[in-house]
Amino acid sequence: MNKNNLAVIGAGKWGQALHFALSQNQECLITSRTKKDIKNFVTLENALKCEYLIIAIPAQSIRGWLEENFKFQGQKILVAAKGIEASSGKFLKEIYEEFVPSSNLGFISGPSFASEVIKGLPTALVLNCENQSLYEEFSPFFPSFIKTYYSDDVNGAEIAGAYKNVLAIASGICDGLQLGQNARASLISRGLVEMERFGSHFNAKKDTFLGLSGAGDLFLTASSTLSRNFRVGLGLAQNKSLDTILNELGEVAEGVKTCTAIYKLSLENNIYTPIANEVKLILEGKNPQQSLKDLLNNTT
Repeated sequence: MNKNNLAVIGAGKWGQALHFALSQNQECLITSRTKKDIKNFVTLENALKCEYLIIAIPAQSIRGWLEENFKFQGQKILVAAKGIEASSGKFLKEIYEEFVPSSNLGFISGPSFASEVIKGLPTALVLNCENQSLYEEFSPFFPSFIKTYYSDDVNGAEIAGAYKNVLAIASGICDGLQLGQNARASLISRGLVEMERFGSHFNAKKDTFLGLSGAGDLFLTASSTLSRNFRVGLGLAQNKSLDTILNELGEVAEGVKTCTAIYKLSLENNIYTPIANEVKLILEGKNPQQSLKDLLNNTT
C-alpha cells in the first residue's frame, strides 16, 4: 500500500464534490460502480490500495458493498454518507465496525451541499473520530475553502446527519402546503429538539446538535430546494406518489429510508418522535393536511 494515497469511493454528486475539493492540495483518485469521465478515475481495485479512503456510498447500500468488495488492509476511512440502515436500525458506525476497527474510522458531518462545494464556495465540516490522530491525518487533505473541526461524538454526528434528512422532508411538506415561514421555523426548531431527544438516548452530546453537525446541517437542508429530501417533501405536499417523486429526483434521498429506521428505533426505545412519525405516515400515504392537524393538536 502506497502511503499518503487518497481516494474517493462513490462518484455521485457528493463523491464528485469531495473529489474536486480534495484534489486541490494533492492527487485524489475516484472510483464508482460505473465508469465516469472524471480526472483520476480508476478501478475499484486500484482505489482500495490507497491508505486513505473517503467512502461516499449511500447508507442503505453500504453493507452489501462492504461484504462484496472490501477487505481491510489497514486503510483509514472517512464515511461521507448520512443515514441509518432501515432493515436493521443500525447506525453506519455499527455497520462499518464489522469490517474496520473504530480507530480507523471517521465520519464527515456539517452543512455541505455538493453543488456549492464543487464550485469552491466556503463551508465548514466536522470530522468525527474517536481517534483524534485520525482527524489530524485527514484534515490537511481538505482545501482552504473548507474549514474542518474535530469532534469525538460519532454517535451525535451520525444521528444529526440522519435525522436532519427526515426533518427536511417535513420542511418541504410545510413549504409545499404554503403554511408560511412562521410554520417552517417552528417545525425546524421543534425538529431540532426532537433530534436531540432521540440522540440523548444513544449518549450523544447536546453540543453536537447545537453545532455544525446538528443545527448547521439542519438549517441548510430543511430550507432549500437544493436539498433532495426537501424536494421529496414538496412532492408529497403536491400529492405525488413517492415512486414518481424519486423517479423525478433521479438521486438517493436518504431521509425516505432513514425515516423507517428512526420510527423503528423510537418504538423499541420508547422515544417521543412526533415529527418523524408523521413523516413516515405521510410517506406511507397519510394525507399531509391530516398530519398537520394531528401535530397542531398534539399537547407536547
